[in-house]
Amino acid sequence: MPGLYPVTFGEVELLRDLDRQDGWVLSKDGVPQSYVDLQDPTFLEFEYVRLMADVIDLLPDGPLSCVHVGGGACTIPRYVSATRAGSRHIVVEPDGLLVNLVREQLDLRSVPRLKVIVAGGREGTAKVWDETADLVVLDAFTGATMPVELATAEYMGDLARILRPGGTLLINLADGKGLAFAKRLLATVTGTFGHVALMAEPGIMRGRRFGNLIVAASRTELPLELLSRRAAGGLTQARCVHGEALTNFIAGAAPIRDGDAIIAPVPPPAVFG
Repeated sequence: MPGLYPVTFGEVELLRDLDRQDGWVLSKDGVPQSYVDLQDPTFLEFEYVRLMADVIDLLPDGPLSCVHVGGGACTIPRYVSATRAGSRHIVVEPDGLLVNLVREQLDLRSVPRLKVIVAGGREGTAKVWDETADLVVLDAFTGATMPVELATAEYMGDLARILRPGGTLLINLADGKGLAFAKRLLATVTGTFGHVALMAEPGIMRGRRFGNLIVAASRTELPLELLSRRAAGGLTQARCVHGEALTNFIAGAAPIRDGDAIIAPVPPPAVFG
């Protein structure tokens, strides 16, 4: 089972976690894409995934209707199904061979009520009905780079379309020194959603090193106090920025629109060894 596997867009590697019997890392081009524990889907190895789980845990009790843009090994769908029985998932993933690999080698069939749309993010989202999602998770990367077409105001509008009025959007992005891309993406999200928070480890939040930042957005109020407390209580004591502090973070950056000449940041080689 460990080894290199051809997929639609290149090749991925499955690596066993030597510390956990049923832990697996899905890696592409040397970049870890997903971690799953097949026996304990509530175990989340990556800190940024734990930040997303913090937001999900604070949503109203009960099953969730979820749309996931970017599949990988489906870590978040597994987590939600384990913690909220009866949840439903639509996963939008452009790599059909990757979906087959995860289904066969990483037991994707064990996740109930999960449907995969094999399509790019925008094409797949367009197939989802209006106001049907409680939660949308945008976690789509080409290698270590977020596709810019999934960071535009036009696409944020389409994600807002499929969310129920009280629904929540979660975005995983990556940025480094200066955080120019993150600031423009936050300007884009705040143009569509009235309530937005940004979470990251302090060193990443200050632009001192490259890493993942999590955006939570909704048209209704977010549980900011509880979210700030949970983020600060994690292993890395992440910060949660919102309100005036978020406005200061954005610092007048322009929203991203379709056709803008913008390049998503690429991590320095040392990030992944």
